[in-house]
Formats: sequence, C-alpha cells, structure tokens
Amino acid sequence: MRSRKHTAWKKSRTFGDVFGGRTSPKITDRIVNRVHSLRAPGPGIETPILIEDNPSRDYYFPLSIEECRTALHALPASHYEGLTHLWLRRPSGVDRRNGLPLAEFLCGSGVRLIVMYPWRVDRRTCLGRLRPAGNLARELERFGATFVRDRGWWYAQLDPDALREYYLHVLYHEVGHHLDWYQRRWSAANMKQVEAAADQYAVRFLQSGKTVLGQLD
Repeated sequence: MRSRKHTAWKKSRTFGDVFGGRTSPKITDRIVNRVHSLRAPGPGIETPILIEDNPSRDYYFPLSIEECRTALHALPASHYEGLTHLWLRRPSGVDRRNGLPLAEFLCGSGVRLIVMYPWRVDRRTCLGRLRPAGNLARELERFGATFVRDRGWWYAQLDPDALREYYLHVLYHEVGHHLDWYQRRWSAANMKQVEAAADQYAVRFLQSGKTVLGQLD
C-alpha cells in the first residue's frame, strides 16, 4: 500500500532528492547511497546514458533498455532533455526483502536519473497484507490487473501485454516527475498535486509510446 508520507524524501545534500510516487513504505533511509552512485556525464556524452542490469532468474524487465529509449524518443525532445541516466536496475537481496518500488526519479550532483525495477516472472507485485484499495489499486485495475491472495499477502497480477503497457506508463510517470521538478509547477508540499500531474502526463503520452513500441514488434 502507498502512503502519502512515503511519496518523496529529501535525503542528502550531496545526492539531492529522491522523488517519485511509486514507492514501498519499507524502503530504507539508505536508498540514495544504494542507488545513486553515478557520476555526471562529461561534455559530448550522449544522454541519457543507458544501463541495463541482468536480473535474476526470478525477475525480468517487461521492456528492454532499447525499448525504454525508443519510448522516451516518442516524447517531445524537451521533455526528456536533461535526463542523464536511465537504469534498469537489478535489486539486491536486501532490496527484495525490504520491498521494491516500481520506479524512482533521483537527482543531484549533476545527475538526473530514472531507475526502473524488474517484475517477478509470474508478473505479480506484492501489495501488502490488506486488500488492495486506493489510487494504486485503481490504477492497476485500469491496466487489467487482477488481485490474488496468497499465504496472507495480496498481489496484483497482469498479463504480459498489460504489464508492458503499465511499465511504459510508470516510465512516463517518472518523466512527469522530472519535468515537474525542473519546471516546478507544484511546491514540494503539494504531493497530491505532484502525483496527479505525473499521472496525467503519463496518460497523455501513453498512446504515443504504445504506437512507437508497436512498430518494433
């Protein structure tokens, strides 16, 4: 379940801000040091720099790093300009035990980074011990998710095509956070509006991204 107080943090003057609504309440305070250890790109380096980890056998990335780049290029260039890194990141065992977000936007030290995390190969994501409700549940239902209870835990499960579409939506949501952070439409205190703006951005451009990715199939 997502709590409003877990949708943004200010963690470190060195690394800047961790920003993004798709988070788990169990994420630890050391998330910045664990994720953002990248250097700012030098002059003449093409950005965003693409990084794709090899996930474990139990996880996979619904979109490849090249598909994510293609999806970014479906947006107006000014919207992704300034992003320095796009990282499909393999989580550590500690990450998995503490709970994984779906994606994050981090900035600071000359780096503007979107991190996308893998899904389990059974295309499930754990939502906690309470029956799913609220904005996240409604959003997942919009993409055709079904909710199943297994050993006291609730999971959202999507079919392969729906998960690819949802993964694209999550990517665009983080681009929306990137735009908001550097154009500052909302103050940091207005988290409900920040999340709504990022969702509206993702919805607005989702069809364009689907069309471009469909041309690759």
